[in-house]
Amino acid sequence: MNPIRTLVAISFALVIAACSEDEAPAPTADGRTTITFATDWRAQAEQGGFYQALATGEYEKRGLDVTILQGGPSVNVPQLLAAGSVDLGMGSNSFGALNLAAQNVPVKAVAAFMQKDPQVLIAHPGQGIESIADMAGHPILLSDASITEFWVWLKDVYGFTDDQVRKYTFNPAPFLADERAVQQGYLTSEPYTIEQQSGVKPKVFLLANSGYPGYAAMVLASDEMIETNPDAVRAFVEASAAGWESYLYGDPAPGNALIMKDNPEMPADLIEHAREMMRKMEIVKSADTPIGHMTDGRWADFFAIAAGRGVYADDIDYKSAYTLEFVGRAQD
Repeated sequence: MNPIRTLVAISFALVIAACSEDEAPAPTADGRTTITFATDWRAQAEQGGFYQALATGEYEKRGLDVTILQGGPSVNVPQLLAAGSVDLGMGSNSFGALNLAAQNVPVKAVAAFMQKDPQVLIAHPGQGIESIADMAGHPILLSDASITEFWVWLKDVYGFTDDQVRKYTFNPAPFLADERAVQQGYLTSEPYTIEQQSGVKPKVFLLANSGYPGYAAMVLASDEMIETNPDAVRAFVEASAAGWESYLYGDPAPGNALIMKDNPEMPADLIEHAREMMRKMEIVKSADTPIGHMTDGRWADFFAIAAGRGVYADDIDYKSAYTLEFVGRAQD
C-alpha cells in the first residue's frame, strides 16, 4: 500500500483552497499576529513544549497571539493547512512531510522538535529478543499507518516480511495475550502503560537508536505563510524552542496545566514519565543538536530509504518537504 494514495483527500482540499483567496493571519488589537496551531493528537507531554511556550508567554513576547487546536482521531493536520483553516500545524513524522511533497502540496516542515522519532518496538522478556534483528519470524502488531511508514525501513534493514504483520488497534490486549508477539508504540507511552497493566517490564527498542533517521513533532507551514509572513514563522519556531527547553529542563507546571485543561483524561503520572523519557533518551535535544534543528543530510538519508523501497518515485523533489530557513544553516 503506497502512502501517496492516502493524500487524495488532501489534494481535494488543496483544489478548494486554490479557488479562494488565502488570508494572512490577522493582527490583534495590540498588534500581535494571531496564529492557530493544530497538534496531531490530544494534548499530551509529547506536545509539552508548545503548551509551555503558550503558558509562559514565549509566543506573546515575540508578538504572537497563539491558539493551540487540540488534535485527535478526526483531525487531519495537513488537510487543515492545505485548506487554510489553520496557520501552522504539527507533523507527526518525516513521512507526512514527504507525502505532501510527493503530491505537490505547498506545505513544508520548518522545524523538527523531536530529533529522534519516539517510535519503539515492544517485546516480552524471556523470548530471546535482545535486538530488533531478533524479531525476525515473530508476529508484529502494526497500525495501518505504520505499515506504510517505519515498517518500510524495518523490512529494508532487517529483512522482515509482510507475513509477520498483525493488526494493531491501539489496544495492548493481543500483545499481552501472546508472549511471542511484538508491538509498536511510543517510547513515552505504551511501554509504561503495558508495565502498569501487566506488572511486567517489557523489552523496549527505540528505532532511532538503531539508525532510523526520521524526525518527529515537526512544525508545518504553508508556502504562502512562509513567503508572506516569515517573521511570524520564525517567531513561532523560536518561541517553541524556548518552550521545549523550559518544559523539559525547567518547571513544567505551566504547560502541564494547559495540557490537562485540554485533555482532562491524561494521567499526571504518564505526563511525568513521558517528560522523563524525552530527557533521558535525548528525544528533543542532545549535546550537539539545537532544539528544532534539521539538516539536509538527515532528510536525504530518509528519502533514500523510502524511495529505495518504492514508497516514492526517485525523481520527486524531496527537498520541497522542508526548509532550513528557520533553524539555521544545514549541518550534516
